[in-house]
Amino acid sequence: MGSDEPLVFRDLEINGGGATATATATVRFGLVRDLWGNLLKVVFGTKLAAWTLGLSLLGLAHLAERVSFLTEQIAFFTGPTVGGLVNATCGNATELILAMLALHQNKIHILKFSLLGSILSNLLLVLGTSLLFGGLSNLNKQQTFNPKVANVSSLVLLLGLLCQMLPLISRFASPSAKLWTDLSVLELSRTCSIIMLIAYLVYVFFQLKTHNQFFGLPEEEEDDEEMAIIGVWSSFGWLVGMTIVIAVLSQYVVATIEEASQSWGVSVSFMSIIVLPIMGNAAEHAGSVIFAVKNKLDITLGIALGSAAQISLFAVPLSVAVGWCSGIKMDLDFGLIETASLAFAIVLTLFTLQDGNSHYIKGMVLLFSYIAISFCFFCSNY
Repeated sequence: MGSDEPLVFRDLEINGGGATATATATVRFGLVRDLWGNLLKVVFGTKLAAWTLGLSLLGLAHLAERVSFLTEQIAFFTGPTVGGLVNATCGNATELILAMLALHQNKIHILKFSLLGSILSNLLLVLGTSLLFGGLSNLNKQQTFNPKVANVSSLVLLLGLLCQMLPLISRFASPSAKLWTDLSVLELSRTCSIIMLIAYLVYVFFQLKTHNQFFGLPEEEEDDEEMAIIGVWSSFGWLVGMTIVIAVLSQYVVATIEEASQSWGVSVSFMSIIVLPIMGNAAEHAGSVIFAVKNKLDITLGIALGSAAQISLFAVPLSVAVGWCSGIKMDLDFGLIETASLAFAIVLTLFTLQDGNSHYIKGMVLLFSYIAISFCFFCSNY
């Protein structure tokens, strides 16, 4: 037996060299995987997670503003149609990357919370603060805006709300007979997601092609001559680089948010629904307030409502679709309190913008509603 062993080993080397190489590669990749897993446990498994999360959020806030600047530079060279598509794709890059990373790590609750929080932040916090400061800064002026933009955006938001409410309602349709199983809710969510994605494509086509006169800049804005600061390829290169950095920081956020919530003594729902969107929408928030103070509410509505519509009709169903392709059971059931808060925010925004006029009381109501919802999730135990 001792003389046979070298022969077997030699035969394996001659005839099975490919198998040996494959086994060696598998061992190497296994070691890399183990080292990465240990690194995550060492770095993110301590109280340093709170510092990691905080610094990552600050970095994301700055990068989100720079991504917005770069998409504006690209729009100078591509024209309004392609530029609008670039803005629609990159405007919520932070939220999309966070969503995809949370989905990849199978943290469905963080994914749902962050997307819901982004919609609430845009509708109540960003728009509310803008209308409040805009009204206070223009007490002697009548602040008006194009109600057609608000009506179209509100309609698509209501469609997204309906698609998100149906899976939740179905669970309570007949609990005794258990007619609706988890599989049925998942299939309903996937069907509704396809409808939402199609509706978003039609909405973009409506906005950029058939009715772009509703969404264009006012005449005084169009007359202002602006020049690009950097070239199109430089802008694209910086955009790709910043997107990679955003992905890295987003991974730190997703990995540390649960540990940081325990360290800070607040719920994961509050961190995901309130804290994350506030940092991610910081650039949009500042820009929206500045335009409202300058009495340019059409641009303010385009920022706040446009971003909310993108998240509702694109980011949310896209997460369901990607989960579907990856075998992850991501559905549109966001929970009772979460969906009720979303419904209230959309309906309140619709009533606020229905007459085409604005004053600081409307902004105050939206802002106070956001504070009340924030406190609700702050008191939550999850």
